[in-house]
Amino acid sequence: MEFEFSPEQTQLREAILALCSRFDDAYWLRKDREGGFPEEFYRAVADAGWLGIAMPEEYGGAGLGITEAAVMMQAIAESGGGLAAASSVHMNIFGLNPVVVFGSDEQKRRALPPLIRGEQKACFAVTEPDAGLNTTKLKTRAVRDGDRYLISGRKVWISTAQVADNMLILARTTPVEEVERPTDGLSLFYTKLDRNYVDVREIDKMGRKAVDSNELFIDGLPVPVADRIGEEGKGFHYILHGMNPERVLVSAEAIGIGRAALARATRYAKERVVFDRPIGKNQGIQHPLAISWAELEAAHLMTFRAATLYDRDQPCGSQANAAKYLAAEAAVKCCETAILTHGGFGYAKEYHVERFLREVMILRIAPVSPHLVLCNIAEKVLGLPKSY
Repeated sequence: MEFEFSPEQTQLREAILALCSRFDDAYWLRKDREGGFPEEFYRAVADAGWLGIAMPEEYGGAGLGITEAAVMMQAIAESGGGLAAASSVHMNIFGLNPVVVFGSDEQKRRALPPLIRGEQKACFAVTEPDAGLNTTKLKTRAVRDGDRYLISGRKVWISTAQVADNMLILARTTPVEEVERPTDGLSLFYTKLDRNYVDVREIDKMGRKAVDSNELFIDGLPVPVADRIGEEGKGFHYILHGMNPERVLVSAEAIGIGRAALARATRYAKERVVFDRPIGKNQGIQHPLAISWAELEAAHLMTFRAATLYDRDQPCGSQANAAKYLAAEAAVKCCETAILTHGGFGYAKEYHVERFLREVMILRIAPVSPHLVLCNIAEKVLGLPKSY
């Protein structure tokens, strides 16, 4: 097992950090205060060819693995852009994985190149207000009408829907009472987000103001049959295929934010003098920071263990879940420690650590709660009875 990045992966990390250095703390502080999609950053990533890092080369992507994508996303978050920066490109990296794996050649040629070039943006419309993580209980319906479907329903916590051109949406095509298993009868579509039929309402939230979160009200959205990914009724299984790489990427992002907070706290501890000595000389300051470093490093190893397994096409569900749990918990604790290290100044926006804490809380909650991760590991790894 390798514990270090390859020379190529190290070069990738350095290239991403160099690109991110063009967007300083002042840029991200302004975005945090004012909101508005970070178009300049998104454009720079697209122009450098990184939006398609894990997309096939034949469609304009780099053809690299989830490991390299995780290296990239960790560097973006670590640069100081935090989750605002990472979320602006996150969907491109993992979101269309079901299209890449299960879409037809025609669908991939239609969908992937404009996304990779940054000419189109997409959002991921799965979560619903009344279903939460119980995806089989989705109520959004797609009713067949000749050579099209008509989709109606509600979705919530849909990132980038304010700026998205298209959406990957999961809807029920067969009522749940008519299928043998609740996971059947759900279909996946990649289609235009037509605002004539979709009311997109932004949710005012705790952090990551630069990347919008929304509730979608869908009323009779016409979707061509040609926009359905794979077979009708198999959408849930297609979505599952993208969950492990998403877990890996959000883990990498959490570690990146934690490292950014740790770097600022360490610097402050060296510079801040109280009672004629730097506060970093006190073990009460040193030890929490040292613990945060150790916990982030452990989560880093699990994250890239899961990424390696995925890229080798080996089972990685438990490792990806464990990575997500460890990384999010370590990052939240590290960001809190960074604020406490700064004392009162940790509460001030100009020091940025409060922003990191507000943003990293998202990764503790989503895309799966820590509690459900632990339930899954208890069942799948330890063989305990299913609890949900």
